[in-house]
Amino acid sequence: MKVEIWSDVMCPFCYIGKRRFEEALQQFPGKDSVTVEWKSFQLNPDMVTDPSKNINQYLAEHKGISIEQAKQMNDRVTTMALEAGLKYDFDKAIVANSFDAHRLSHWSKQYGKQDAMEERLFRAYFTEGKNTADHETLALLAAEIGLDEQEARTFLAGKVFSEAVEQDIYEAQQVGARGVPFFVFDNKYAVSGAQPSSLFLQVLNKIAEA
Repeated sequence: MKVEIWSDVMCPFCYIGKRRFEEALQQFPGKDSVTVEWKSFQLNPDMVTDPSKNINQYLAEHKGISIEQAKQMNDRVTTMALEAGLKYDFDKAIVANSFDAHRLSHWSKQYGKQDAMEERLFRAYFTEGKNTADHETLALLAAEIGLDEQEARTFLAGKVFSEAVEQDIYEAQQVGARGVPFFVFDNKYAVSGAQPSSLFLQVLNKIAEA
């Protein structure tokens, strides 16, 4: 069974959705037959990376609300993440365009490390306050999961996998993904959002029975 997950590194619900899906997968008897492929999506393709700005400030400006309101919104998401076993720190999170992080995810896929790369990118962004648009940071993250740091640095300096990222974004429109996370199971069933683990398990079982 193939599960495709459209996601963005800067999407807080995508990391929560990843955890809930993994929880369901652990309970699924046929988990060893499931292949997961991460697909690129950009919530804000025009975002300009700004290490001097945190996510509370960005959200306030983006939605036209006060910093306090933005912080309250992010606090609610932080609580939700905690329930999934994740520690978010929005005060540290850096406003960063995710395009090159998506390219890195595609690059890591050829070495069978895409899921590990996605996990490391999420943690870097939401927990550690790393700049996930910075090539040096991305190369070091790749090295942490066992990939070649210098090769990653050289790859990031070019444009390789840009088309693959754009193709994923185009495909998202074709499958009806208006937001992320968006899960497609065997090209038959779609699940939108960070749904409860029980729902993911239900879908996995339904496909297995069919």
